Order: sequence, then structure tokens, then C-alpha cells
Amino acid sequence: MKTFALITGASQGFGKAMALEFAEREINLILVALPNSGLPQLSNFIVQNMGVDVHFLELDLSVNESCYAINDYAENHNIQIKYLINNAGVLSKGLFENLNNEYVLKQIAVNVTTPTLLIKLLLENMKANAPAAILNISSMAGFFALPKKQVYGATKAYLTSFSKSLGKELKKDRISVTTICPGGLNTTTRLCYQNRILGRITRESVLNPEDASKIAIKAMLKKKTVIVPGFINKCLMFLDKLLPEFIKDALAMKELNKLSEGKLQS
Repeated sequence: MKTFALITGASQGFGKAMALEFAEREINLILVALPNSGLPQLSNFIVQNMGVDVHFLELDLSVNESCYAINDYAENHNIQIKYLINNAGVLSKGLFENLNNEYVLKQIAVNVTTPTLLIKLLLENMKANAPAAILNISSMAGFFALPKKQVYGATKAYLTSFSKSLGKELKKDRISVTTICPGGLNTTTRLCYQNRILGRITRESVLNPEDASKIAIKAMLKKKTVIVPGFINKCLMFLDKLLPEFIKDALAMKELNKLSEGKLQS
């Protein structure tokens, strides 16, 4: 029986890189992304060039009904899900007092509610295809108190904590839960430019999505719990435990000022 990997936020950046990486491993795909984001073209490319089956759904994952639509589609088409990759996310946008209320709620919906509900709905499907694996895309922002990333960092802290607890519960069902916490990723033109104007250490911590996808999928298949990719990022995590709070605050404000000078939104 054919099994599939379901990837959210699959049309661009990290999600697209993971879709291609799974296809190279000859794993069939269900790809989910926003309408008009290039998902049909990516799906057709993979089918024609990589020899795997691909289903795609164009949905807005800030709406709860989209999670139910994914589950219904899998049931109606008898799709057996072995891997679930919760990659869709809404990035940071600015100072909290300046954020639109609807944007804040959308960020929480996509980053917290969607992966939680999707796992809940697809759990029985995955149990039937065990051993299976869940890969949740978190962020290093979940470990740090960063200006202009307050809601984003909080949602990623939730996802990391949730994943670790869930992994313990699902071990008996032979479903592993892996969380990858990358730093910056060069996924869009804006982010590539933004990453270049940051400090040298921060720039060197940034990964290309193709490299990060290989690390993430390898960690998932090895049933790792939490992984921080990249040597520099691991060093930053270690230093965070050693540095006093006033130094960390000064470093955070320095990076914030660089972003403001570049007239970019973080």
C-alpha cells in the first residue's frame, strides 16, 4: 500500500525544498499551500520529473475548516499518511503595539492552532501506518526574547514544548515527533537581503533551505527529538546559557537597530 508525506506551506522556500527532498527519496506527497502560490506547477514538476504520486490542496491554513478539509480529502481518497510535516507559518512583522489585531490572530492560528489540530485529526491515520513520524518546524526564536518577534517567538516556543510532550505520548504508538529549530533561512528575496545586513555571526548562522531540508528529514527519520541545525546556531544556544541578561539585551537591541536602519520589517 502506498504511503504519503503531507507537507504544509509546501509551495515555496523551506516547504518546497522538503517536498523535493522527499520526492528524491521516492516518497509520495500531499502538498498544501495557499492558492496562487505556485503549488500546481510544483506538483506537476515533481510528477513529471521525479516519479512519485502527488496530491495538492490550495487552502488557507489560518482557517480551522482547512484542517478538516485536509483530513476529509485523505479519508475520501484513502490516502495513507506516514509522515506529517507542519511547515506552514506566519513570520514576524514588527513592534507589538503596531501590529494589526487580525494579523496577530492569524499568526497564532497558523503557527499554533493549525499544527495542533492537524495532528489531532490525522493521528488515527498515522497510527495505522506506523512506524510513522511528525516533523514540526519551529525556530530558534522560540528560545530567545527578541524584539519585533514577540508573537512569532511565543508561537514557536509553544510548538517546541508541545512536540516534546506529544512525542512521549506517541512513543507507544510508534510515532516519533521531531522538532527542528533553524535560525534564519534564505527563503525569499526580502529575507536574503535582511539576513545580509545583520551582524557577521548572525549572517553565518543563516542556512539555505535545501541544506536545512536534508538535515530536517534526516533527523526525523532518525527519530531525533529537537534539533538545532548549523554549528553557529548550536554555539549561540550554548552561549545563551552563559551570557548575563544585560549582554543579551544589548545584542538584541543592536540587531534591532540594524533592521530599523535598513527600513525592513523583521
